[in-house]
Amino acid sequence: MLEALTLREGYFGDPPAFQALAELLQDIFNIDISNQMKLGGPDPTSMPFGYFDPLGRCVANFSAFSMPLVVNGRMVRAAGYQSGAVLPGYRGQGLYRTLMKRAFDWAERGGFEAGMLLTDKPGLYEPYGFRIIPQFKFYGAVPQADLPVPRARDLDLKQTADLHIVQMALETRQPVSETFSVVRQKEMFLLNAHFDSDIRLSLLAEDSAVIAWKPQGQTSLQILDVAARYVPPLSHIVASLGPNFENAEVFFPVDRLDWKGAARPHQSACVLMVKDLEPASLTQPFMLSPLADF
Repeated sequence: MLEALTLREGYFGDPPAFQALAELLQDIFNIDISNQMKLGGPDPTSMPFGYFDPLGRCVANFSAFSMPLVVNGRMVRAAGYQSGAVLPGYRGQGLYRTLMKRAFDWAERGGFEAGMLLTDKPGLYEPYGFRIIPQFKFYGAVPQADLPVPRARDLDLKQTADLHIVQMALETRQPVSETFSVVRQKEMFLLNAHFDSDIRLSLLAEDSAVIAWKPQGQTSLQILDVAARYVPPLSHIVASLGPNFENAEVFFPVDRLDWKGAARPHQSACVLMVKDLEPASLTQPFMLSPLADF
């Protein structure tokens, strides 16, 4: 059976092959990445490695992509790894190990300094040098804005004009944190916002800032990400979203928000794993924004 498989890489330019990967991920994870085609397309830096059967089905895949980070003020050229899946009938035959090795070799040849992935099976990746990094969200009372702030406008990714606003904000954004954050990741921001219907995207026109957030009852809210040329202070953000919010939970480091929240451990089905980042550079509490999940 394995002899009939074809190993392919870098196949996103072939629409049927991309659709085959989308069907694999739909089968395994119940997610539909084909929606990326409505949001500007997949990450152009992505390098997928996949096995295909004679019918054109993608039976196994593991992808790498460029994921530049800011870590303690320093730019880090990191590779991210995602879309790891194998159809049940093809498991236990070494396909996944082969694909992982090809992706890791690709990153090494490309000169990437570090690697990062999210997984619910950390034991698969520990032999390759990945280690779990705990994540922390930040909680506290909302500061009051010094001056009146215009109300934000909700955005709808199904509207072409609104999608363009979000895309432009992401293309010109300042990293949301100097402690730990992605530099770009436009494609995953859009796809994550599409996947979770509870996420609201709101435009602070005065700051040309797009806020990804969720209300939590009448008086609390979660701030998931901010895409802006200059990140506004939290007081400005919250005042623009509504007058009654008293408490905020922020899902990324708060060093740019002119606010200090209490760090609380973040619990999730998936853990963040990194490779080749010095432990000394990851001593401050941080979290990868949910809009950068991959």
